[in-house]
Amino acid sequence: MQWQYTKWDDSFKVLKELSSLFSLFNYLLLQANGDIHEVVQWMKILQQKGFLNPELDFNKFLSQLEEDDLIHSSEDGYELTPKGERRIRQDALMQIFGNLKKSAFGQHHVPIPGEGGENLTETRPYQFGDSITHIDPHATLNNAIRNSGPDNIAIHEEDIEVYEKEHTSACATVLLIDISHSMVLYGEDRITPAKQVALALTELILTRFPKDKLHIVTFGDEAREITIKDLPYLKVGPFHTNTKAGLHLA
Repeated sequence: MQWQYTKWDDSFKVLKELSSLFSLFNYLLLQANGDIHEVVQWMKILQQKGFLNPELDFNKFLSQLEEDDLIHSSEDGYELTPKGERRIRQDALMQIFGNLKKSAFGQHHVPIPGEGGENLTETRPYQFGDSITHIDPHATLNNAIRNSGPDNIAIHEEDIEVYEKEHTSACATVLLIDISHSMVLYGEDRITPAKQVALALTELILTRFPKDKLHIVTFGDEAREITIKDLPYLKVGPFHTNTKAGLHLA
């Protein structure tokens, strides 16, 4: 009888897609729930199996991470710093939403006129308080010529036209994460990709939509709100899947 250890098989597939040793370190951190010591042990196994450079010195690797303020020493070993936690979110964002790198700095557009978005084709008469950067010079000049004649052009307030603007709005997002036993049922690792997507979405909202509100809720037997800082350390428990409680809290 042959046994297949799917955790390492999955890691090998991911390894081929990762662009750097640090990306692998971050990915394994999600599997190890933030346990740096366990990650180093896993990386040593990968090195023994020929997937990592045999000359890689893990002491130097950890020293470099510490020098870059990504990890720090503690009584229990190494721990992630706030900068390290942020780098995990950034790395997850690039892995999941890498195709958004060249897009404009995002805002939420809604189909009603307002302030803060792109110019619409429609214009309207100037009102006190409108920004001069919104003035439509062509429509304004046409109004002035029509009202004062081509030989004695004078622009008055009633001639000025301004562009309507798209309205932009802020959103409130609640991210629900299942931490019930079904996330690791039958040896399937569903929690690691779930955390990776959650980290990527969190970083996307924090950087592209900084005025939005973001809440993160985990649910198993019960639902509770957690902080962004807690995301890399989430663990699955022997819980049922109480989706109702999660939706209720959300």
